Parts: sequence; C-alpha cells; structure tokens
Amino acid sequence: MYREQKIRAFLFYLSALVFIIGLPFILSFALGYKFDRRTFKFTKTGLIVLKTQPSGADIYLDKKLLNIKTPATITEVLPGRYQLNLELEKHYPWFNEVDVEAGKVTRLEKVILFPLRPNIKQLNKERLSFFWVDEDKDSIYYIDPEDKNIYKSDLEGGRSEQVSSFIEIAPAAVKWKLSPDREKLLYFNIHQIGITYLQPQNKLSEETPFILNYSDGRIIDVFWHSDSYHIILVSNRGIEVLEARPQAKNLTLVNLNKRNTSCLYDIHTDTLYFLDSQRAADGNFYDNLYKLEVGAKTFPFQELIKLSPNE
Repeated sequence: MYREQKIRAFLFYLSALVFIIGLPFILSFALGYKFDRRTFKFTKTGLIVLKTQPSGADIYLDKKLLNIKTPATITEVLPGRYQLNLELEKHYPWFNEVDVEAGKVTRLEKVILFPLRPNIKQLNKERLSFFWVDEDKDSIYYIDPEDKNIYKSDLEGGRSEQVSSFIEIAPAAVKWKLSPDREKLLYFNIHQIGITYLQPQNKLSEETPFILNYSDGRIIDVFWHSDSYHIILVSNRGIEVLEARPQAKNLTLVNLNKRNTSCLYDIHTDTLYFLDSQRAADGNFYDNLYKLEVGAKTFPFQELIKLSPNE
C-alpha cells in the first residue's frame, strides 16, 4: 500500500511538473507564439494564405513538403524570409521568396500555374500578314498579302469567308482600323491612307477601295470618327479632319509644334488627347497635354471643306 502511495505521489508531482513546464508553451501556442530555436525565445508567428488556379498544388516551404495542398493557410510561421515552391502535375512550377512578419498575414491569392502544353490551335488556313479581333462581334479579320484579300471568321476560326479586297500601298501599312459601324476598314503608312468596304462574298457593293495621298507631311496616326464617315488624321504638322471618300479635302484643326506627338482618341466622346510643345515664360519649350473635342456633329466639317481655298 505504501509503495502504491509513493508511486501515485510521484506521478502526481511529475504531472504537475510537466504541466508547469509546458504551460508557457501551451499559452504561447494559444496566443500565436512559437518557440524560436534560433533565438531561444517565444516569438509571435505569422500566416501565409495561398490560392492557385488551378488548385491542388503541392506546397514546399524552404524545400520541405507540407501535408496540405492549395488553397491553404500555413499557420505558425516564424518571422523571416522563406523560399516557397508550388508544384502541380503537368504544370510549370511556381516559386518565390516570401517575407513573413509577426502577427501579420502574407497573402498570395493570385498565383496562376500555367500548363506545360498550352492549348494552341491554328485558326487560319490562308497566308496572312496582319490580323485583328473584333470582340464585340466575336470575329477575327485576316489580311492576305498575296491575293490582297480580307477574310473573316469566328473566334474559333470557323465560318471563314472573304469580306473584301484592298489596294496595296508602299511601304506596307503600319496599322489597320475597323470603322465603328464595321462596314469599312482603313490602313495607312506615312504618306497614304487606304479605305476598303467590308461585305460578305455573296453580296455585291458599288463601293470600291480607294487611296488618299498625303504629301504635306508624315502621318503619325489615323482615327475613325464615331460617325464612321469622317477621319481624324494626326501628322507631324498638325491635326486634320477629312471625309472617307475619294479626293477628300483636308481641314486643319490644330497646327502642331511637336513633330512626333503622342495621341489617343476616345471614340465614345470623339475626343483627341495629344501632346504639343509650347514656349514657356522662361523661353524654353515644354510638352503639354491637350484635349480636343471633335464633337458628334460632323456636318460643319463638310461645309468647311467645301469652302477650302484650295478647292
């Protein structure tokens, strides 16, 4: 009996001692602290939140495989810099160095794991030198440089049809732009603007492609007006407007000092933003940003063009 009492007492005091020794650890873990072997101190930990697309990736933290997959939250991470690797079968691995701060959450929620074999599909069966996508109409247009034709298909390359032909310009066109009504296409180089009309192959049109020559300067960019009839031309000399018709006359809206301006056209408001150089009070030239409201009412342009002294 006495022996059993001694054993019980020993176990009681041993349990109490273990509890007393372990209590700081238990409280520390409960409060988000962890014992740091590097400093021999209890240190407040941080979290790493991971989300990948697609999910299910293996997680390696400092080359150690964790027993969780994405999406996941890695808890009780001591402050410091860690090497994080994410691996998913048949996908490129992702790796980065992440910093974890005490009491804070490090979020990596926009990780994309790209497939080793991307889904690539050839959409055209013809030769092409240029293409553009009309997302509003779910269409792709293709330029065939050899037969000088324009083709159209859906976004998967199906229902392909010839919709127009064009007149070649030299040097080759630097840009192609579809009119807002999807009925015309313009293309240009530094001295010429070509315009062609788009229609299915089984429909006839009396409109024929034509070229507008520009010898007064060097074309920088060309934009469609929202009415799909007027064209805004930006050159090294100025900003001009003209009609999309053969032998159209140019009307100068703004003369530019800057010979290689940058510009942006907002077709929703028919507003042109552009840079120009102006002399300041100190005698030096500085670039400034300007806003030109072309406006939706285009009939005055036609009247002004008719009154041009060069006509």
